[in-house]
Amino acid sequence: MTTLPETTNRKLGLVIDLDVCVGCHACAVACKEWNTGAYGAPLSDQDAYGAEPSGTWLNRVHSYEVKPQDGPAQIVHFPRSCLHCEDAPCVTVCPTGASYKRAEDGIVLVNEDRCMGCGLCAWACPYGAREMDMDAGVMKKCTLCVDRIYNAQIPAEDRVPSCVRTCPANARHFGDLADPESDVSRMVAERGGYDLMPAQGTRPVNKYLPPRPKTPCETGPGGAGEASVATPPGSLLGWLDRALAVIDGE
Repeated sequence: MTTLPETTNRKLGLVIDLDVCVGCHACAVACKEWNTGAYGAPLSDQDAYGAEPSGTWLNRVHSYEVKPQDGPAQIVHFPRSCLHCEDAPCVTVCPTGASYKRAEDGIVLVNEDRCMGCGLCAWACPYGAREMDMDAGVMKKCTLCVDRIYNAQIPAEDRVPSCVRTCPANARHFGDLADPESDVSRMVAERGGYDLMPAQGTRPVNKYLPPRPKTPCETGPGGAGEASVATPPGSLLGWLDRALAVIDGE
């Protein structure tokens, strides 16, 4: 079994703003393209143009209609990928040591040469963030584009995960969440960013920012629309818990 580092020098991760994500899937497509042509083995697809296509995606976006207690229903787009947890169960359950967490930056990775495709890490992950590559026979996951963020051969503005660089709505942010003065840490503090499914005890590094309260809008000539009240963070967190449980059971 693999052991986790007692501490990490940094906690590199993502902050995802559910208020501005438009569900365009640009992050998922950019992730697929970059990780197919860069780090590790390509992300395969099976029967891509057939009746039952399937494939490996390290980043997925789910869209839901949420009905707050007060106010009309609203659509929430929920991006899902590895959260690079501090207490990552996918690491400690790995029988070959293929899954590991780096002490220098906290990124959770898979050594594909050591992975035997047993799937235990996928069973252990409460977020459904692991995906089996059926062609390669090994488990794949978000790497935070480790081959981009340290690449001195590309412009500084490109040294962020591909999903962050691509997002047209600026809903995804990357940085060191161990540094309280970093932009991502300030964002979490100011907006009430929270852990996904904290009851699992995994202490995810990635954080989600809740939707902001919506203001009244005009719905027609001379008429003011009904205020769309955002779900409070606690309620939204409970809803995400239930949504992930449904995904897990599919």
